[in-house]
Amino acid sequence: MYLNNIFYQIFMEKDFNKWNEIKKELENKELDLFFKQWDIWWISIWLNIKNESCWKWDFFRRPVLILKKLSSDIFIWIPLSTKIKKWTWFVNYKHKWLIQTALLYQIRMFNKVRFQRKIWEIDEKDFLEIKKRLKWLLNL
Repeated sequence: MYLNNIFYQIFMEKDFNKWNEIKKELENKELDLFFKQWDIWWISIWLNIKNESCWKWDFFRRPVLILKKLSSDIFIWIPLSTKIKKWTWFVNYKHKWLIQTALLYQIRMFNKVRFQRKIWEIDEKDFLEIKKRLKWLLNL
């Protein structure tokens, strides 16, 4: 138990002040780039609360799938995870050698100032499966 507490303090302690500083930078950021649905990007997200899936490493970033482009600045996204999950709110797919899970229950809308860098594009078959599952889950 003691080692777990030390690990948490060193690696997992939540630095809300650092995230607030990053948010201030993002608020003033001007970004001129092109993005589209099917893209997968690293984006700055936030610090997680309790058991939310949110960020990796010290940049508060996570890979996300651009589900829908709403304007040149705004998009709807689904976070991705490398932890394979099985349940109705998850869709697992494979890109080359990496298996990813789309976390459908955490769909959100953001501004493009959160973009860090593009990773790749998802295959059409996998993208359509994610959309189909999301539509079914939301009864649309």
